[in-house]
Amino acid sequence: MAYPANYKYTREHEWIEVSGKTGTVGITDYAQNSLGDIVFVDAPKVGSKVEKGAIFGSVESVKAVSDLYSPVSGTVTEVNESLKDSPEKINTDAHAAWIIKVELSDSAELDSLLDAAAYEKFIAEETGK
Repeated sequence: MAYPANYKYTREHEWIEVSGKTGTVGITDYAQNSLGDIVFVDAPKVGSKVEKGAIFGSVESVKAVSDLYSPVSGTVTEVNESLKDSPEKINTDAHAAWIIKVELSDSAELDSLLDAAAYEKFIAEETGK
């Protein structure tokens, strides 16, 4: 699986795509594959504040519930409402099925995230493959 080069990644397996001051956040293909069939997504409300590294919601699969960690600090400007009725969209295409959009409060926080190559290396080290 090729990870989009224009995204940044966390070690907790979230991705962020930034356009201007807005970051679009989702989970990686590796994360959805590890979780299995996703049956529920718990996301914050529009207007909620998120903090870099803090839990902002969760994804529930048939196997487990996994916390979601925000890659940046900011304010939630949009929530992907389609995931309420169709959470499996994340399994279908994890890198297109975003969960929240955030107005960044400090774009310098992006500097500590992994690029695609570093994320792929991190996964290889984590899985031993």
